[in-house]
Amino acid sequence: MRLPPLSALLNLAFLCVFCSTGPLEDVVIDRYHIPLVCPREVTLGDHVRYHYNGSFEDGKKFDSSHDRGYPFSGLVGIGRLITGMDRGLQGMCVNERRKIIVPPHLAYGSLGAGSVIPPDATLYFDVHMLDIWNIEDKVQIHTLYKPAECNRTVESSDFVRYHYNGTLLDGTEFDSSHSRGHTYDTYIGQDWLIKGMDEGLIGMCVGERRSIIMPPFLAYGEQGFGVTGTKIPPNASLMFDVLLLDLHNPKDDITIDSKKSPESCTRRSVAGDYIRYHYNATLLDGTPFDSSYSRNQTYNTYIGMGYVIAGMDKALQGLCIGDRMRVTVPPHMAYGETGVDKIIPGSAVLVFDVHVIDFHNPKDNVEVTTTFKPESCNDTTQTDDLVRYHYNCSLLDGTQLFSSHDYKNPQEIILGANKVIDGLDTALHGMCAGERRVAIVPPHLGHGENGARGVPGSAVLHFELELVDFKKGVPNGYLFVWLRDAPENLFEAMDLDKNGEVPLEEFSTFIKNQVDNGIGRLKPGEDAEANIKDMFVNQDRDKDGRIVAEELKLKTDEDAEKVRHEEL
Repeated sequence: MRLPPLSALLNLAFLCVFCSTGPLEDVVIDRYHIPLVCPREVTLGDHVRYHYNGSFEDGKKFDSSHDRGYPFSGLVGIGRLITGMDRGLQGMCVNERRKIIVPPHLAYGSLGAGSVIPPDATLYFDVHMLDIWNIEDKVQIHTLYKPAECNRTVESSDFVRYHYNGTLLDGTEFDSSHSRGHTYDTYIGQDWLIKGMDEGLIGMCVGERRSIIMPPFLAYGEQGFGVTGTKIPPNASLMFDVLLLDLHNPKDDITIDSKKSPESCTRRSVAGDYIRYHYNATLLDGTPFDSSYSRNQTYNTYIGMGYVIAGMDKALQGLCIGDRMRVTVPPHMAYGETGVDKIIPGSAVLVFDVHVIDFHNPKDNVEVTTTFKPESCNDTTQTDDLVRYHYNCSLLDGTQLFSSHDYKNPQEIILGANKVIDGLDTALHGMCAGERRVAIVPPHLGHGENGARGVPGSAVLHFELELVDFKKGVPNGYLFVWLRDAPENLFEAMDLDKNGEVPLEEFSTFIKNQVDNGIGRLKPGEDAEANIKDMFVNQDRDKDGRIVAEELKLKTDEDAEKVRHEEL
């Protein structure tokens, strides 16, 4: 047969007392406030803490724990209390309030108690129960919330960071990490905590919330605890509402999860490389503290050289361009016990979601791969040649930057004339007309640390090149070169009408004939008439509009003469 709770039996028994008009035979109980939730009732052998006011039938007060400023603590059912109180406290809940009437024979009887309690006095107690515990009690753990994913739980010797609200069993708050604005940080199982908390935190996940209730002998015991802003009475059971934010072990290394790599990986990052990557950074509980995406700019740094925290320095080695991964960094490989200002708490585990955009080494050269080459290739491009080519330029993550196909005509430059970045100039050398190449250009041969319009700083560039055609050029500083030996008597050959002088028209006709007959070459890509005029002006040394034999000199002769003068 299922029996009703003790508190109900007491109510039934004590209600019957009011049926008699004679002297009280037992205690009378009035449960005038019963909490909605009562997980535990006082039983024989329990320790209790309660406040009370004691008075006589006429209302005169003879004792009060409130007046003394601290509650009464005692053990129920072993004769340490007056018999009536031993009976009257049974079945009480924490935060219950009772009025207990104790007849003389269950109080101090015919003798009374000194000058305070007269003989044969009926005593009236107004009791507020604050705490109940038993020497057999253990730590009570109630999980309030647990994340769906829990890859790791707290173990002895771990270091944890958590928030908590601490209350007595009656709900009186005595401490809160939230009110101080920072977590409580400590080792587990190293006697840094009260035993009940050490036990209650074991097995928790980051993000988990627990209610942890511990008896006094697993908390602050008979002495209690009192510091500024915190007051825990002696023999107090404690209740903590705990939210675990972080955990690690001093022996932890970095961990890499959720790694996704491209299908092709021809090169992996090593110490000394310069890397560009995007990241989102959070604490272990998911609180964000930094993001390169929010700045719309990659984080750029050397790796393996101490420019970044040790954990990231290690994690960024051995990666492929395009890799994505999650890196978890313990605090001793991050910002340690001090953290960073108000951004990163001390002893915080950090989580980085990383996307590698590109990397290079300062010693890298241009990497050229030929994707198509015509069967017939009798000549290739070299310095001073005029080349016409199509290109697509992108970052290594595939972001398109520029394309010659967006314009009407192919790109046209003279190789070696410093008209394009060095890496592209190099990649265009040695090509056949119709050849296609892929060129990877490191930033020191591209747009450098500062980048350019539309090009991020320190970016490795990917070029798809197709050489449309090219014209052989002339050396730098020349407007015309001989492809065969020049005429033995150049002036006589140039003086077409044999009158001993060569005006501009005659000079122009002669030069054009040399070009048409494959004997000489004008500088390609420029206005031929303007270049011929410049050549004429250079030879017309007295500026009279005509060249005579004494004025005419080849540039090679002029250069040799200049060297002789410099030597003198």
